[in-house]
Amino acid sequence: MKIRVYYEDTDAAGIVYYANYLKFCERARSELFFEKGKTPQSEEGYFVVKHLEADYRYPAGLGDVLNVVTKLVEKRKASITLLQRVEKEGETLFEMRIRLAFLKEGKPVKIPDSLYSIVSAWESGE
Repeated sequence: MKIRVYYEDTDAAGIVYYANYLKFCERARSELFFEKGKTPQSEEGYFVVKHLEADYRYPAGLGDVLNVVTKLVEKRKASITLLQRVEKEGETLFEMRIRLAFLKEGKPVKIPDSLYSIVSAWESGE
């Protein structure tokens, strides 16, 4: 997913504020569901972040066009693990590994097949 860096995404020096890389990745995850006419949360349940590890390599700046690449690393009954990269012109600026648990009423539940079919698009690393 392509994202342009706007003034609101940066600090006073025009560099992307560190927490915004997490937001860019969240937008990319949500966008896949929106493209399929769904949302990441429904009456079946919702995804929450269980764990993440992040590596900041190079800064992005005001006006940059970034690409968020998402790859499905592991599927479990009630969770998925993704590798997400924020790239600029093919160079990785930020990378994170994130485990998302699927909950309903605050408790882990099996991810419905209808949602597994959506997140399976990430197997190819979109």
